Amino acid sequence: MSSTPDGSPAQPPERVIARLRPNARALFWPSLALIAASGAAGYFAGRLDEVWEIVLLWAAAAAVLLLLFLLPLAAWLSRRYTITTRRLIIRHGFFVRVRQELLHSRGYDVAVRRTWLQSIFRSGDVRINSGLDHPVVLKDVPKADQVQRALSELMEHAQTVVALRRQQSESVSDETTVWGSR
Repeated sequence: MSSTPDGSPAQPPERVIARLRPNARALFWPSLALIAASGAAGYFAGRLDEVWEIVLLWAAAAAVLLLLFLLPLAAWLSRRYTITTRRLIIRHGFFVRVRQELLHSRGYDVAVRRTWLQSIFRSGDVRINSGLDHPVVLKDVPKADQVQRALSELMEHAQTVVALRRQQSESVSDETTVWGSR
């Protein structure tokens, strides 16, 4: 095992345990809107004779595509959760990116909250209370029970490592040096 210049053991490299997004179930209604808009545009495109009607049809189809499919898709893609051996990283936002990190060694409480629909899909909201004003919430995470267990285990392991390091740094050898004595 390698050690740092001060003699303490080196920390193992940080590894990614899981990369998560909210459940893809959130894209059901946007996908249905995309299919309906495409079908309607295809159906009415062959039935319209005037140029202004065709232009209006395609403009309406583009607006529906943008508002009801692309924006929800971008919002879903912009939210990511990364669990590593040392921390939890939460990224979200499209135009304004927000990154939040929570160290496992600081300790926290992990709970899962589910609606009936989330229970069917085995997902849930993982609430992490780290003593801050507002708890951190991983919204609609797939396999929420596994995520809760993994976070609890990582936190316990990190706290035991920190406790061992503190114990090692506090243990003083019995050799004492008296300064100024002859």
